[in-house]
Amino acid sequence: MGTVTIGVSIAVPEPHGSLLQERRAGFGDPAAHGIPTHITLLPPTEVDGGDLPAIEAHLAEVAGGGRPFAMRLSGTGTFRPLSPVVFVQVVEGAEVCAWLQKQVRDASGPVARELQFPYHPHVTVAHGIAEDALDRAYAELAEYEAAWPCTGFALYEQGVDGIWRKLRDFAFGGRTLPAQTPPSLKKGRLRAP
Repeated sequence: MGTVTIGVSIAVPEPHGSLLQERRAGFGDPAAHGIPTHITLLPPTEVDGGDLPAIEAHLAEVAGGGRPFAMRLSGTGTFRPLSPVVFVQVVEGAEVCAWLQKQVRDASGPVARELQFPYHPHVTVAHGIAEDALDRAYAELAEYEAAWPCTGFALYEQGVDGIWRKLRDFAFGGRTLPAQTPPSLKKGRLRAP
C-alpha cells in the first residue's frame, strides 16, 4: 500500500475555521487553503498505509476514553525566533489537548513518536512568510476570540497535492461537558469551599 502522511487534530468549527483560514490566506500564507483550521494532536507523521486500520482502532479507543470539553481561543502568540509561526492561543482546553496528544502518541500505540518541540496547543494563522506579514497577523488577530464545545477529533491524510483531507471523525465517549474549575481556583489564589 505504501507510505502515507497522516495527522490527528481538533477541527476549529464554523464559522471560526473558515474565517481563520481566509485570514491566513490574506496574510500571504500559501498553505492556507490546503490545511483545515485545527489544533494539532499528532503532527504530520509518515506511516505504512496498511497500518491505517490499527491506527483508526487506536484513535477510536483514545476518543472513547475522552469527554467533551470547553475550548476557547483568545489573542495571538508566536514561536519566533525559533520558528516563523504566529498563532491564536488556546486559553481553555489546553490541558485536555495535552492529555489527548499524549494518548494518541502513546509509546505502546501504532503512532508512537517523539516531538521536535514541546507540545503547545495552538491554531496556526501564519507560517513561513515574510516578517512584516507575520507581524501583521500577530497584530490583526490580537483581539480574536472564539469558543465552542469540543466533542472529538479527526484523522487526516495529506494528499500528493499537499492538501490535507479528513479520513474519519472520532467522537468522545462522554456525553456532557465536564465541570470547569474557575481559573482562580486552578492557580491557588482562592480556596474551594
